[in-house]
Amino acid sequence: MIQVFKTPVFARRMFPRRIWGFSSSDTVYLTFDDGPTPEMTRWILETLEATQVKATFFCVGANAEKHPELMAEIVEKGHAIGNHTMYHEKGTSVQQDEYLESIKKAANHISSNLFRPPYGRMPKAYEKRILKDYQIVMWSWLSYDFDNSVSVERILEKAEEQIQPGDILVLHDNKKVEDRVKYLLPKLIDLLKNKNLKFDVISF
Repeated sequence: MIQVFKTPVFARRMFPRRIWGFSSSDTVYLTFDDGPTPEMTRWILETLEATQVKATFFCVGANAEKHPELMAEIVEKGHAIGNHTMYHEKGTSVQQDEYLESIKKAANHISSNLFRPPYGRMPKAYEKRILKDYQIVMWSWLSYDFDNSVSVERILEKAEEQIQPGDILVLHDNKKVEDRVKYLLPKLIDLLKNKNLKFDVISF
């Protein structure tokens, strides 16, 4: 299976109302999906603090409900948060009303005007109602930290080759990727700093 790290132009054109990246001369936007999780979130926060990097966390409502202390810590440390549905539903697998209700339930635990659809999958027809309350944030570079068939060395090679100013990068904050992210994240940050790139949160 071919891994597409860099989001193709046609995907951006198909969904022009979604945010795929930003105009910037020197900044990238590091994001983490699926948290907060006791196994990973605090380690990520400590790593970001040690490297003086800010990031955006797209959180699952059920996890945010279980771990409000981690949600508070994310915000206290100067990072941004976003809504990633209540139960990490794939938008192409549930009806629109059910999907919107999941976002609404997650909002009880995640105060943000940012939304990212889990798996990046959501029918275009769902956008109109979501855009009343949220900016829909996608990504321009996917790390494949979740795919064990892709070595972390290849991920870093692709990062060196492909990541450019304005890119939104995706990693994950869950138990399944723990070992890979703990190896990958510090090296990725170093690599991007060596490319003279800065980091910022996503905000509107």
